[in-house]
Amino acid sequence: MKIVGTVEALSQWRAAGPDDVGFVPTMGGLHEGHLALVAMARARHPLVVASVYVNPLQFGPQEDFGAYPRTEAADAKKLEEAGVDVLFFPSDAEIYPRGRAQQTRVCVPGLSEDLCGRSRPGHFEGVTTVVARLFGLVRPRAAYFGKKDYQQWRLVQRMVADLGLGVEVVGRETVRAADGLAHSTRNQYLGPEARQKASGLYATLKAGAALACSGMAPTEVEKTCHERLGYLGFVPDYVAVRRASDLAVPAPEDQDLVILAAARLETTRLIDNLELSRPLRADGGSLQSPPKPG
Repeated sequence: MKIVGTVEALSQWRAAGPDDVGFVPTMGGLHEGHLALVAMARARHPLVVASVYVNPLQFGPQEDFGAYPRTEAADAKKLEEAGVDVLFFPSDAEIYPRGRAQQTRVCVPGLSEDLCGRSRPGHFEGVTTVVARLFGLVRPRAAYFGKKDYQQWRLVQRMVADLGLGVEVVGRETVRAADGLAHSTRNQYLGPEARQKASGLYATLKAGAALACSGMAPTEVEKTCHERLGYLGFVPDYVAVRRASDLAVPAPEDQDLVILAAARLETTRLIDNLELSRPLRADGGSLQSPPKPG
């Protein structure tokens, strides 16, 4: 595995490389979910590039930028064993050569301000800004993102479509522990008692999905799941049932949905989601939509 730390070195390698490159951008602290993305890219491309960069633009003033796990040597070892060809490991100066304040920003309006964007203002602008920069440097044919960060995945897809970047943005199903907890770098923050409780988030989403498929209105599903999370010891940020394709509030006839949640457990903020498909009535409406006249 080749490790490069500068834009110049990456550009030189990229100029001599093939067109078909798969890309896995990460912030390090790698776990099974990241390695599953590498495996997916490895199966589809002759060359795979991964990046490790803890992006300061996507952390708010009171968030955990300073404490975020930085495990560079362990990450490099895992990526090499997983079959990555090139690891891009840049500094702030390489990503933001004129400084963060002078960096051109990329914002996806509307979607970046909803759900997690409401409680983390500026977070998604930081995500799309750094991802656009990385796409320009790596020039991949496809990039791979975990669906645990469902809103992020859909945001990057929209950004690529709007800017005509020509990158396929592939989402991979969430990788989970045996009890259902989605793998996340921030799971390291959970103490033993909180870790035991943490699987309740996914269990709540599964219960909510079952209610939605049985015909319960999305707003009632959200309320029920919110209350259940509180009972289990979480401090819910939100629970939302949305249209899977674009995270809009679902219309009665929408069949493919996703239920998303963010909640704190002790000091750790956890997010998760579950896609679902509502059954349709014989006349084409969803179970919760009123019968068509006539």
